[in-house]
This record gives sequence, C-alpha cells and structure tokens, in this order.
Amino acid sequence: MSGFGNAFSSSIGKKFIMGITGLFLILFLIVHCGINALIFINDGGLTFNVGAHFMATNWIIRAGEIVLFIGLLAHIFQALRLTLQNQKARPVKYAVNDGKANSKWYSRSMGLLGTLLLIFLVVHLKDFWVVSRFTGIPTVDANGHEDLYAVMKEKFQDPVRVIVYVLAMFSLCYHLLHGFASAFQTLGWNHSKYNGIIKGAGVWYSVIISILFAAMPIAVYFGLIQ
Repeated sequence: MSGFGNAFSSSIGKKFIMGITGLFLILFLIVHCGINALIFINDGGLTFNVGAHFMATNWIIRAGEIVLFIGLLAHIFQALRLTLQNQKARPVKYAVNDGKANSKWYSRSMGLLGTLLLIFLVVHLKDFWVVSRFTGIPTVDANGHEDLYAVMKEKFQDPVRVIVYVLAMFSLCYHLLHGFASAFQTLGWNHSKYNGIIKGAGVWYSVIISILFAAMPIAVYFGLIQ
C-alpha cells in the first residue's frame, strides 16, 4: 500500500493525476458547454431548461458530479503541490531566464490562470449550481421545469458579472491551450505521428469551448436571445 501511495506522491505520480483529472475535466466541459449552448435555440429557455432538468435529476449525472468534484479538487491540489515543488527545487531564480525561448507565456502562467479560474468557479457555482441543486428556483417555465434560464437572464443583466465571465473564458482558453496537449503527453498518449493532430485538436477545442461560454453572457446581456 505504501508503494502505491509513494507512486502517486512522486513527481511522476502527481503529473499523472494532473493529466487524468485534466482529461476528465475536458470531457465535462464538452457536456456542460453543450447543455448551456441550448440557450441559442432562442425559445425562451424552454429547451435549455429541459437540459438543465435532465442534468439535475439524472442519477448518472448526479453521481458524475461527485466524481467531477473529486477530480477537480485533486487537480487543484496537485497543481498547488507541483507549483510549490518546482519553487523549492529552484529557490533562487536564474540571473538570466529567457522563458520565451522555451515555452509560451501561458505555459509559464498556469498557476495564475488556474487561480483566476478557481475564483470564477466559486462565483459560477454560487450563481447557478447551488440554486439548482440545493436552494431551489422559485419560478417554473411553460413546461413546469425549474426556470434556470430566468436565473441566467437575471445574473447576466449585471455588466460587471458579464465582464468577469468573459475574462474568465480568456483565462480558460489559455489554460486549455497548454493543458490539452500536456495531458496527452503526461499520460504517454502522444506519438510523433499524431502530435500535430493532438495539438490542432487542442487549439480548436480550446477556442470553440471558450468562445461559446463567453458568448452566452454577452448574448443575454445585449438581448440577442429571449
């Protein structure tokens, strides 16, 4: 048992946990973005509320949420451990360190980007997840489903909140640009024949997911959807 624990407490073990939890979160974002994008059907949120109702009542989804939170906490915890470990390994910075020559700026800023996303996540969960899972939503739509769409419209009337959400999606995009390919590399799922495809897929995924998420509060705020 100690050998198993040591394997996951080692540097390689920590990176493995980062990789596997990162891939899990990538898959979750696809589902979450797909459900949220239902607002663009522009039917007064009826279809979106159907999707939200399914997410709130399906036992498989609810069980998946538990796994998601465990994975998210593990991802954050391991990210902090790796950051601290790297700082201890090099307590004194090099006199000359041309980071630009070796990596992209967002690859060197994953800690900052991750922190910004964590702050956003707390706000986002408070705005939507808590009310849909615990406190309840007082209004229902024409189909009798809790009107989470009405909550979304109310929250996104605040320009400050819209700006925060959009900026957070910029952070998410750059976080994913590094994390997508990095997760495959960490897990050993890369090959010289396929690295170009993985990198290209990562770019498209990062940009599309982030744009869709950012477009939602913008569309609601400017009344582009009803």
